[in-house]
Amino acid sequence: MTKKAISIKKNFFYSSILTTANYIFPLITYPYVSRVLGVSNIGICNFVDSVVHYFILVSMMGVSILGIREVARCKDDRSELNKTFSSIFLLNTLTTTIALLLLLVGTFTVPQLYAHKQLMMVGAMKLLFNYLLVEWLYKGLEEFKYITLRTLLVKTGYVLSVFIFVHSAGDYPIYYLLTVMMIVVNAFVNFIHARKYVSLSWRGMNLKYLLKPFLTFGVYLIITSMYTSFNVAYLGFVAGETEVGYYTTATKLYALLLSLYTAFTGVMLPRMSALISEQKENEFERLLDKSLKFLFSFTIPLIIVTTVCAPQIIRIISGSGYEGAILPMRIVMPLMLIIGYEQILIVQTLMPMKKDKAVLINSVLGACVGLTMNILLVPLLQSVGSAVVWLISEVVVLVSAQCFVTRYTGMKFPVQSLLWYLLRYLPLLVAAFCLYIVIETKMLAFVVIGIISGVYSLVLNRDIVNFRRFIL
Repeated sequence: MTKKAISIKKNFFYSSILTTANYIFPLITYPYVSRVLGVSNIGICNFVDSVVHYFILVSMMGVSILGIREVARCKDDRSELNKTFSSIFLLNTLTTTIALLLLLVGTFTVPQLYAHKQLMMVGAMKLLFNYLLVEWLYKGLEEFKYITLRTLLVKTGYVLSVFIFVHSAGDYPIYYLLTVMMIVVNAFVNFIHARKYVSLSWRGMNLKYLLKPFLTFGVYLIITSMYTSFNVAYLGFVAGETEVGYYTTATKLYALLLSLYTAFTGVMLPRMSALISEQKENEFERLLDKSLKFLFSFTIPLIIVTTVCAPQIIRIISGSGYEGAILPMRIVMPLMLIIGYEQILIVQTLMPMKKDKAVLINSVLGACVGLTMNILLVPLLQSVGSAVVWLISEVVVLVSAQCFVTRYTGMKFPVQSLLWYLLRYLPLLVAAFCLYIVIETKMLAFVVIGIISGVYSLVLNRDIVNFRRFIL
C-alpha cells in the first residue's frame, strides 16, 4: 500500500469519527432534550441558532474552504505556512468584527430576535469562538487524529453536562449555552495548540492573492445557505417555533447519515487538490470513481430504510408530539444521494480544479430557486414546504454542477451506474415495504428491516467494507 493510500485510509477513519461525533453526541442527548424541553422550546433554540449561523457565515466567509486548500498547498514550508495562516487569519478577523457588530444591531432592532436576546448573546459568543477555532488549519495539515481525539473529549463533557443541568422545559437557555460551550472549549484548545505548527507574522502577507477566493467562497457559502439553513430561519419567522421544531427534528437523522459521507469528501479535498497540482489525472479520476461507488452503496439502502420506517425513527428520536416531522423527513432523505453526488462534483472536482466561478454560479442558481420557492410554499405548507424547497433547490444545483464538470472534464452523469445500483437494491425496497405492511408491531418491523438491510448491503459491497483494499 502506498503512503498516500495509508494516509487517506487513516484520515478517513479519523474524519469519519469526527464528523459522525458532531451528530452522534447531539443525537444521544436529543431524545432526552426533545422530551424534556418540548417541540416549541427546541424550535426556539434551533431558530436562534439558525439566525446566528448566518452571522457566522459572514464572519467566516470562505475560510473553511480556502484555508484547507492553501494550508495543504504549503504545509511543508514553515515560512510560507506562517505567511498564509497570518494572511487568512487577518482577513477572518476583519469579517468577524463586522459580523459581530451586525449581530448585535440585529438583536436589538428586530423584534423576533429581541424576544430571544438572552440566547442571541450566547450566539454572539459562539460566533466569536468559532472564529478562534481555526479548524481549517488542522484539516489542511491533515491532523485528523488530533481533531478527533480533542472533539471526542469535549463532546463527552457536553453529553454529561446536558443530563446533569437540563431537567425542565424552562432550561432551554442552559441547553443552548452548553451547546455553545463546546465551541468555546474546542477553540481555546485549538488556538493554543496551533503554536506548534504556525506563528502569526504580519510581514510578507499576501492579502491580494487570497482576497478574491476568500470572498468568492464566502459568497458561495452564504448563497448556498439560502436553500439549506435559510429554511429554518425563514420558517421560524413565517410559521413559528413549533414548525421549526418539526423541521429540524425531521433533518436530524439525515444530517447524521450524510456526515459519514461528508467525512470522506472532507478527507479527499486536500488529497484531490494535491493531485491536481501534481497533474496526476489518472489518480484523480480513479479516486472520483471510488467516491461514486462509495456514495451509491452507502446512501441507497439508507434512503430505503429511513423512508419506509420514518414514523418509528421520529418516535425513537423525539418521542410523541413530533408526528409533524414524519412527512418532512421522508421528503429530505433522498438528499443523502443528491447532496452526496454534489459533493463529488463540487468538493472533489470543481474546487480542487479551482473553478471558483462555476462553484459560485451553482450556488446562485440554487439560492434563486430556494428563495422563490420559500416565498411560495413555506407560508402554505410550513415545515413540509421547507423540505420540498430544499429538495428542489439541491436538484437544481446538481444539474448545474454536472454541466460544469462535463464541460471541464468530460465526466457525464453516471446514469448506467445509478440504474445498476437501483436494480441491485430493488429487492430490498420490495422486501422492506412488504415487511412493514405484514408485521403489525411497527417497531419490530423497523428492527427487522434494519437488520435485513444491513446484511444485504454488506453482502453486495464486500469490497467497500474492506476499506483498505477499496482505497487501493
